[in-house]
Amino acid sequence: MVVWTSAWLHGAAASDDVLDALQNWAESQEVCAADAELAARLDLPGPQETPAGPALLLASLRKAGAADGALVLPVPGDARGLGGTNPFAKAAMRVGEAVVLPETGLGLVPQPIAEGILRWTVFGLGDLPPLEHLPIGEAEHGMASAMREAASALIDLGVAKHRPGVREEIAETVSSRPTPPWPEGVPQRTLRILQRATEVEAILWVATDDSPGGAMSASAIRGRTEALRPLFDAVRAARRASVAEMVRVLADRASKP
Repeated sequence: MVVWTSAWLHGAAASDDVLDALQNWAESQEVCAADAELAARLDLPGPQETPAGPALLLASLRKAGAADGALVLPVPGDARGLGGTNPFAKAAMRVGEAVVLPETGLGLVPQPIAEGILRWTVFGLGDLPPLEHLPIGEAEHGMASAMREAASALIDLGVAKHRPGVREEIAETVSSRPTPPWPEGVPQRTLRILQRATEVEAILWVATDDSPGGAMSASAIRGRTEALRPLFDAVRAARRASVAEMVRVLADRASKP
């Protein structure tokens, strides 16, 4: 949503391409505003009305003056990009991801509501603090460093044990994630980093699965959690930085004659 919507707002993608790309996450997408006042301002359905399709959302964002979007991936203890305690922050924290449109003071939160149906709720945010900028190279290096440190820590803790079929588990987890198309012109480096982040996250979920051969004692689980937390954070940072770099490159190219 972040990259495709930003590309469309800058004239680097057609609306039909955006709508087609969104179907990689769910066959049906629907949109509503979080409250009646915002619904009236954006010409969107309110929370008690029948949701609209994403095409109306695109029109509303352009009318509101949106330009660039940013991805936020909040988790307990890390609410960066949410703008404090508000309904948007609570909803974003609950699902673990959201879109922020700083120029308009709007936030979008996706939530699966049934099989094949994804609902985007639009929230009003008011003024937001400047979003943290992480250079793409720094994010990539941070993820690689965190992987080495986590592997070393798990070996020291004695919880990095072999489990039959682990490679298949990782491959299945990777293949289950959507592999959307991207707008023409996005940097190949960002795509490689996103793919690597997906692979690392798959390894993390397998590593935290307490199947036979995993860490079972309470002390081992605590040690494993502490060892892996920086790597979870690094994966999220790599995703945010990759998306931000895509948006930046698309905006720069669109601004050139």
